[in-house]
Amino acid sequence: MSEVEIGVIGGSGLYQIEGLEGVEEVKMDTPFGPPSDHFIVGELKGRKIAFLPRHRRGHTIQPADLNFRANIYGMKKLGVNRIISVSAVGSMKEGIHPKDIVIPDQFYDNTRRRISTFFGDGIVAHVSLADPVCSVLSGILYESAVGVGAKVHRGGVYLCIEGPQFSTRGESLIYKKWGVDIIGMTNVTEAKLAREAEICYATIALVTDYDCWHQEEAAVTADAIIEILNKNVETSKKIIKGAVGTIPGDRSCPCSTAMNNAIITAHDKISSATKERLKLIIGNYVK
Repeated sequence: MSEVEIGVIGGSGLYQIEGLEGVEEVKMDTPFGPPSDHFIVGELKGRKIAFLPRHRRGHTIQPADLNFRANIYGMKKLGVNRIISVSAVGSMKEGIHPKDIVIPDQFYDNTRRRISTFFGDGIVAHVSLADPVCSVLSGILYESAVGVGAKVHRGGVYLCIEGPQFSTRGESLIYKKWGVDIIGMTNVTEAKLAREAEICYATIALVTDYDCWHQEEAAVTADAIIEILNKNVETSKKIIKGAVGTIPGDRSCPCSTAMNNAIITAHDKISSATKERLKLIIGNYVK
């Protein structure tokens, strides 16, 4: 199987991408355990794509229980160097309406119990996360969204909470005062790991609700979200199809060298077992 170029991680409502040719399922294990599901690999507009349903087909894995490391490592193992993430979110701004699309450029991590690094266990590394989203890839997604007629907002802060419960009204009002733009439960962990794996990462955020801060709107419920989500998912598929054909083959963004000088541990202090386990991540820098 030839290397895959582009990965797509589908969130709530997005469990497959129509139009993939030469489709095959790739079952994979990783040093961090199994990914959420089999990877669906095929060609779209002449580009090799790997699709992974984040919560597994049938939506059986809640956000905090996702094996984020295995999901991103699996993408890296397939050869993916760009990940397009699709995620349902709530709006924290009056001007960002349900059914809108947001291409965020920042994250705020408010999770509590997730492993969000490949490192530890005798190896320490610190990557820069000042700009956690690839500006090149997010720009392509924005232009594609405009091209398919979506109401799209470029930029904004995605607040990631633990879940699986939605926010209390008190929490939601506090988050709104923080000045964040949208709220979700998954993407910041993916973004951190993608940066360590030197994979470009960007999000198509599908706005389904106003969380519960908006006094004139009903509090968010799962059934209300699904109704709007189904409409947004179709738009996200069009955005992905439009973007795939315009993503350049080469990368000139900082994402591709994020690990350069990031490893702090003396190389002779890193065990052979750790070097082998993280070969895909550190192999260009540690022999």
